[in-house]
Amino acid sequence: MKEIPADKTENILIRGTNWIGDVVMTLPAIAAVRKTFPRSKITVLAKPWVAELFRICPDVDETILFQSPGIHDGIAGKFRLARKLKSKGFGMAILLQNAIEAAIIARLAGIPIRGGYNSDGRGMLLTHPVPRTKEIRAVHQVDYYLEMVKALGFKPAGRKVNLIPTDEYSAISEEILSQYHIGKEEVVVGVAPGAAYGPAKRWFPERFAAVADRLIEDFSTPVILFGSADDRDSTDRVQQNSKNALINLAGKTNLKGAISLIARCSLFISNDSGLMHVAGALGIPTIAIFGSTNPVTTSPVGEKSIVISKGVPCSPCLKKECPTDFRCMDLIGVDEIYDVARDIFKK
Repeated sequence: MKEIPADKTENILIRGTNWIGDVVMTLPAIAAVRKTFPRSKITVLAKPWVAELFRICPDVDETILFQSPGIHDGIAGKFRLARKLKSKGFGMAILLQNAIEAAIIARLAGIPIRGGYNSDGRGMLLTHPVPRTKEIRAVHQVDYYLEMVKALGFKPAGRKVNLIPTDEYSAISEEILSQYHIGKEEVVVGVAPGAAYGPAKRWFPERFAAVADRLIEDFSTPVILFGSADDRDSTDRVQQNSKNALINLAGKTNLKGAISLIARCSLFISNDSGLMHVAGALGIPTIAIFGSTNPVTTSPVGEKSIVISKGVPCSPCLKKECPTDFRCMDLIGVDEIYDVARDIFKK
């Protein structure tokens, strides 16, 4: 790998990934950039729906929005974005996103040093391409991104995820919870029963409801249902199967509000989802339920995270829908999840 000239590292652009969980798993790599060049300005180019995560990452100085859908759509929009980036005078671009589009935009912006995995046919557009081997694609995503920046010459900074919400986030959560008559000292449980990429990632709504009911009855704790507007069907089904009134906030908060509320939880129970990664990164005790996906590569980062997964022969299949009997999820019972949750509450 060619050495990167020191004068190109004073102003660094990082092209962030596009999804919440992926962003969380890139944060140790960004920390490695900061550790290597502590006085450099680090700017992240990010889609609006994940930008809030970078705003509470202490290793990031500035966030630029990649507004597509929006003003950066189409060829004209990409040139508009490239002109904006060029005006910032970046010496180096680190492309955490794998797509060729990221490399094209960095090239159009005239950024002289462009490093990243040589995926998606973009190797010729990079000045510092990193081989994306079969072996590297099999490791945890945190290590996948760490290996990229290591190959580019950055110092390792560990696997810890740096997300630090400010006091503003506490105020947001208390304002929302006060609407449901939940006091500042009251213990709160979060449940995220949805997940993108199809139903094979989702544990059964009636089982989420049963766990929620037992926690409410045994610990008198309010339960908040989290998710996007697309998860509303999942959260509605949990409420329909519950004997108790749950606080269904799916689709009712933006990412900032969701982060604020997750940080307030004493326990978070979730399928493999973006919010699962946020909870783990915030240090919230998290029970992560895995079925069709692979905890080896996408388990939540965080010392207080517990993965529940059954080693059935067909898992991880990475399919949107189960073609057989959904045994990977069916084998995970209410008692198993509740017992783990109860142990967390007793600590």
